[in-house]
Amino acid sequence: MKTPAITVVVAYAPLGQPLYRDLQLTPGSTVGEAIRACGLLAQCTETGVNCNRVGIFGRLAQLDTPLRDGDRVEIYRPLNTDPKDVRRRRAASGKRRA
Repeated sequence: MKTPAITVVVAYAPLGQPLYRDLQLTPGSTVGEAIRACGLLAQCTETGVNCNRVGIFGRLAQLDTPLRDGDRVEIYRPLNTDPKDVRRRRAASGKRRA
């Protein structure tokens, strides 16, 4: 008898075009296993399982978090600037956001 599979999507958005990978995994697979299986680590050298934050549908997750059918695993890029610093500089200069 064939083992049922779960379907997940792994998403990463480097500067430019977002990348998505559909995967069929065994039930009980984790976020880390999905990221390694999708092939994005080889394609995007700035992406690393241990250096980037990850999440499921916009909520932070750990690499050992088990996946459910239909989950979207997201690999987050590090921020270039701290949003709080940007707001402080804007307030100090008296400019409003357009």
